[in-house]
Amino acid sequence: MRRAKFWEQLQGNRVRCRLCPQNCLIGEGKSGSCRARANHGGDLYSENYGKTSSIAVDPIEKKPLYHYKPSKLILSLGTFGCNLRCLHCQNYSISQQKVAARYFDPESVPPLINNFENNIGIAFTYNEPLIWYEYVHDVAKLVKEKQPDASVVLVTNGFINQEPLEELLPFVDAMNIDLKSFSDETYKKLCGGRLEPVLETIKTASKHCHLEVTTLLIPDTNDSEEEIREIARFLAGINENIPLHLSRYYPHFLLNKPATPKETLLRASGIAREHLNHVYIGNLPEADTNTYCPNCGKVLIERKYYHTKIHLKEPSCPRCGEAINIIL
Repeated sequence: MRRAKFWEQLQGNRVRCRLCPQNCLIGEGKSGSCRARANHGGDLYSENYGKTSSIAVDPIEKKPLYHYKPSKLILSLGTFGCNLRCLHCQNYSISQQKVAARYFDPESVPPLINNFENNIGIAFTYNEPLIWYEYVHDVAKLVKEKQPDASVVLVTNGFINQEPLEELLPFVDAMNIDLKSFSDETYKKLCGGRLEPVLETIKTASKHCHLEVTTLLIPDTNDSEEEIREIARFLAGINENIPLHLSRYYPHFLLNKPATPKETLLRASGIAREHLNHVYIGNLPEADTNTYCPNCGKVLIERKYYHTKIHLKEPSCPRCGEAINIIL
C-alpha cells in the first residue's frame, strides 16, 4: 500500500480523489469506484501498489500495437481494479474485484526486461493501468533511468484527468487507447464513464507518444455508419495516420448480444478508411491485417495471427518513398 497522488482532504475524514473523471468522494474506510484507492484515516492510499495479478511476455501485436516495434515481444503486467464498469469486460475477473496478487518491488521490474529475448520493455495492461497510477509512474520512471532504450507501453481506457496524465506521459513510449463509443450516452450506459475525457486523453497522448486506438464494435450499440464515421473523422482531425483497430465483440460478462457480424466489421472498416490510412479488423481470424502503403498500396508488413514479416527497414515505403507512421 502506498500513499496516493492527486486527491484532496475534506471535512469528516473524507477525501476527493482527482486521478480520474469519476472524482470519487470517499469516506473513511471506503474505496473509490476503482476498488484500488481507499481512504485510511483521512488519507488516500493506492491499495494495489506493486500487486501484480497477471504477468506474461506477449507479442506487441497483441496489445494491439501494429505500428510500434512490430514482431517484438513485451513483458506485460496487470493488477486488479478499473474505474469503468463495462458490461462486456473481457477481464472482469481482475478488473471488477480484488484478487490474489504477487508483490513486485518497483526496483525489481526493470531488470526483468533483459530476461527475455526480443523483449523491448514493459507494458501495463490486462486491467486498467491508470488506476495503478503510482506504481506505473514509479516503474516507468525507473525503466527510463536504468534502460533508456526500453519501451513503456500503456493499454488503457484513457479515462484519466489531464494533470496526472501529463505527469506520466514523459515516461511513456506508446499507448493503445480504447475508445468505446463516440456517444456520451453509450459511455454512461455501457461502462459508467463519459466520452469527453477519453477524447482529451487521445488528443494529449498524440502529442507525446506513439498512439493507436481500438474500438470494439457491439451490434446495435456503437456500430452505426454515423458513429464509425465520427470516430474516424475525429482521429483524422488529429492525424490521419493514427492506426484504428475495429475489433469483433463476443458475448461476455454481463452482455449477451450476439457476436458482431463479419459484414459489420467489413463495412465499418471501409467507412473508416475513407478518413484514415491504417484501419485494422481485430478478433476475426480471416481478416486482412497487413499494413499497406497508403500511397502506392505496397505491402509493408504481413501479419498472420502473431506471425509478422516486415518489408521495410525505415519508416517509409521502399517503393514510392511515402512516409509511414511506424516505429521499427
